[in-house]
Amino acid sequence: MNKKVCLLVLAGLLWSKGLLAEETTKSFTGSELVVTSSRVEEEKKSVTSSITVIGKEEIEESPAKDLGELLAEKSIGHIQKYPGTMTSVGIRGFRTETHGNDLMGKVLVLLNGRRAGTGNLAKLSTGNIDRIEIIRGPAAVQYGSAAIGGIVNVITARGEGMPSLFFEQELGSNQYTQSSVGASGKSGKVDFSGSVSLSEMDSYKTGKGTEYANTAYSDRAVGNVQAGFEFLPNHRIGVIYNYFNVGKAGSPSYLSQVDSDAYTSQKAYSTDVVYEGSTADRRFSWMARYFTGRDKYLYADPSSEYTSKNKVEHKGAQAQATYSGEALRLTAGMDWIRYDLESTLAPLSSGYENPACFVLGKYGFLSDRLVLTAGLRYDSYDVTIGEGQGSSQSADNLSRQAGLAWNPSDALKLRASYAEGFRMPSARELVADFYSWGTHYVGNPDLKPEKSRSFEAGAEVNYRDIRTSLTWFTTDFRDKIQSTSTDGNMTWTNIGGATVSGIEAELSWVLHPFGPEWKVEPYVNGTWLTEYRDDETGEKLTYTPELSVTSGLRVADRRGFSSVFNFAYTGETQVENWEDWSGDVVAKGGYTVANLSVSKKFLIDKARKQGRGLTLRCTVENLFDREYQYVKGYTMPGRTFVVGIRADI
Repeated sequence: MNKKVCLLVLAGLLWSKGLLAEETTKSFTGSELVVTSSRVEEEKKSVTSSITVIGKEEIEESPAKDLGELLAEKSIGHIQKYPGTMTSVGIRGFRTETHGNDLMGKVLVLLNGRRAGTGNLAKLSTGNIDRIEIIRGPAAVQYGSAAIGGIVNVITARGEGMPSLFFEQELGSNQYTQSSVGASGKSGKVDFSGSVSLSEMDSYKTGKGTEYANTAYSDRAVGNVQAGFEFLPNHRIGVIYNYFNVGKAGSPSYLSQVDSDAYTSQKAYSTDVVYEGSTADRRFSWMARYFTGRDKYLYADPSSEYTSKNKVEHKGAQAQATYSGEALRLTAGMDWIRYDLESTLAPLSSGYENPACFVLGKYGFLSDRLVLTAGLRYDSYDVTIGEGQGSSQSADNLSRQAGLAWNPSDALKLRASYAEGFRMPSARELVADFYSWGTHYVGNPDLKPEKSRSFEAGAEVNYRDIRTSLTWFTTDFRDKIQSTSTDGNMTWTNIGGATVSGIEAELSWVLHPFGPEWKVEPYVNGTWLTEYRDDETGEKLTYTPELSVTSGLRVADRRGFSSVFNFAYTGETQVENWEDWSGDVVAKGGYTVANLSVSKKFLIDKARKQGRGLTLRCTVENLFDREYQYVKGYTMPGRTFVVGIRADI
């Protein structure tokens, strides 16, 4: 599969001669400009909510192969990771949806500011990403349904600088191999950036040396391409294409009862067309986007001759305009999204359509030392189910938010905010009327959306080489949608809710113990939940660890060397035990996973310093060979090694 790309890599390596070694020191702090919180570019000091930025350098240095592995390493939230290609993330007690469309989730994944169409983080590659912005807490005003626990916005790279090309080859444990090629740059009014990777891996061994059969995958291809043309000053039209495909991935069931031949096959792709413009003084700016995509999933178990298929087609549009005065900024716009689902499981087909309008405002006092924000959004929601299995139904929702950020000095920011989140009921929950496996499913047209209200307050310090933040939050979740059985029929009702409160903290400190050419940066961040209980039963919420922490050390010099040593700890978690088919709630113990990465880049042209050169890299995942599970019964790989070589030309 990878032979052609390997040949390109070798050709690049043969071309790369006369290697020298010098490079500027990397910055680990990430960009100070963010877009997710207000849907327009703004300085981070003006943001009134808790936001985390994972920068390009951190992404490149991580051994993570997809977005799910990256967020697990950063302890962004509770990870549900299965062997193969299925991963979800939980933030503040709420999770993404890994099956079907993202409207069923309670944490929303975005791709360049629009709905990614999936909650399965394994489908999003870490290649060609500029940064990842994460809002912790509700963001329904900005992005609509499912943004209850938070937002994960994956922002792909836009080409800039002189055109460049790279080839990369990786080899590792369990017969892992990945070949990548990419290009980036800007020439005149045209910018371009993109990469594609092909990979495969055999079944892996756990920390105890047990081979976990049927965990291999083959023909995994991921890619992202972005190109733009500035046809007039301050007017750009761009095209973005994303692709994911796994020809065959093992689906082994639990380690105690491995299914040796079941497998999944998945394919997802999307295309965006984006127009951005502004006046010469940038007082007025605007954006319009249209996107479309498809997500296909196949599960097959040859031993039982059972198969199931699922296909989701999605399309949508965004339009917004912004006025930026000296103190006031207003952004108003409209969103539209449509999902069409076809499945071999009932209901066989369903449709979702969601138009919305919103307005976001910011006003700055005292030369923007004091910033007030507010927002309002109205969503209308229509669902339908295929003929003979249900009917149609409409619902709507109004969301609000407000916030304050005060910068009494350049080093200190204090902030507080209130935000609302919601999840609209699905077509099945609202209007189902069908039989499946002997059960009659009947929708409830009187269902209310699941809703949340969240308050938070925090402080951030950015003093010299120290960066730290501390956030307290509390979320009131209500009108939870729960399936119930009545007179032999399965239906859904709104019942109770939950309260989730806690503290989030981040700290990093850049040191120069060996002189100005070296940077040594210890860091730690984590979340401690002080309350996470069901309001009706008083029981702790499942799949919600009380404590999750990441800590580590980054080291870099001015000669192309960099290294990251990372620990990720997840505390004890209450989970449902489906390994014995009981579904009983049991405690799953905490675990710590340590990763190490080391790289060295040798530049070709010392005088020009254009980044052309050769990079050698080695990563070790699960360094201490621990036996651990993200999901009870699905043990993860033991210690794994990967070595790589990359040529930038």
